[in-house]
Amino acid sequence: MAGKIDFNAPQRDSYDVIIVGGAIMGSSTAWFLKNNADFDGSILVVERDPSYELCSTAHTNSCMRQQFSTKLNVQISQFAADFVKNLREYMGGDDRIPELSIRSFGYMYLADTEDFASTLRENIEVQHAAGAATQLMTPDEIKAAYPFYNVDDIVLGSINLRDEGYWDGGAVFDWWRRTARERGVEYVANEVVGITQNASKTRVESVTLATGEIIACGQIVNASGPRASRTAAMAGIEVPVEPRKRFSWVFKADKPLDRDLPLTIDPSGVHCRENGGGTYQAGGHSDIDPAVEYDDFTMDHDIWESHVWPILATRIPQFEAIKVQSEWAGHYAYNTFDHNAIMGPHTQVENFIFLNGFSGHGLQQSPAMGRGTAEWLTYGEYRTLDMTPFNFDRIIRREKFVEKAVI
Repeated sequence: MAGKIDFNAPQRDSYDVIIVGGAIMGSSTAWFLKNNADFDGSILVVERDPSYELCSTAHTNSCMRQQFSTKLNVQISQFAADFVKNLREYMGGDDRIPELSIRSFGYMYLADTEDFASTLRENIEVQHAAGAATQLMTPDEIKAAYPFYNVDDIVLGSINLRDEGYWDGGAVFDWWRRTARERGVEYVANEVVGITQNASKTRVESVTLATGEIIACGQIVNASGPRASRTAAMAGIEVPVEPRKRFSWVFKADKPLDRDLPLTIDPSGVHCRENGGGTYQAGGHSDIDPAVEYDDFTMDHDIWESHVWPILATRIPQFEAIKVQSEWAGHYAYNTFDHNAIMGPHTQVENFIFLNGFSGHGLQQSPAMGRGTAEWLTYGEYRTLDMTPFNFDRIIRREKFVEKAVI
């Protein structure tokens, strides 16, 4: 668990934008704001734990995919791929910035029923229309390309080997944060514990920090990950986001596979990917999947022995002999409404901006989401990808924007 945080106070008593949460979404937004020549305001990022030890950003697979069921989500990941592969160019040619790439081993979705196979066929139409390189594979084709799989129960597979796989999300996050600070974004180790609105409850006027300071703001961004509902509640707002526990294991195989393992999504929901050096990373959760406390990162050790390992060993028989090297629990910021991001302003509190509910997609969506939020803060509209389907007002209208490809 993280140690005691030494909180510190902001340098000013008023900012144009206050971002609640300094992990990858908050830092992406801060960077894109400062990278926009049309924005010249002040930015404060309030992060309750600057070690980022327990944030969702630190607990991800650090992979990206284009295999989504909605065109917009495909386009969002396509921008992420372009951003990662051209990070130095996006950051002004700064030669300190590393040259990054995507290890495109792909995501392998395995369908064991005709209904699931039909979903893969429907999804690939959406993906191809957006320019993705997804391909369907019969069980025989899967076995020929990846002989280590047991495909006796499989009806169809789906994979994309272009711009889909592992990327260094930690490096992008570090450079967003570092260069944002160099450009004048102020980060403080503190916690927002209260929000004050005007008399008509149409605007946020200030936030109160754990250290007692009251800081005025022009706009506020809720980028507080699994704690999104707690932050919103301070402004009298309900948002359908809750922390859901997700477990991860890194293990070494006695007999490593002879080729890269795609990020394999078993029909059970258990997933596993190549990690390098004969090691692999697996993830999953229990069949009972309740909301958990914000600080609950306790491992469920039984889930590995009774659920995850048996599934892996059945799907990939070489994984019958493996040794776990590390394990951890993290949190999804889970949107219980439709499993998609929640963005844009509140319908009544007009300067309260959402950036929440990514349901496990956050890291790969962070470039486009930060850019879109920065556009909204600067112009009051989206200028690149039209993110309005994610706007909060759909929650009020009870009109779901459903993403079916949720892991």
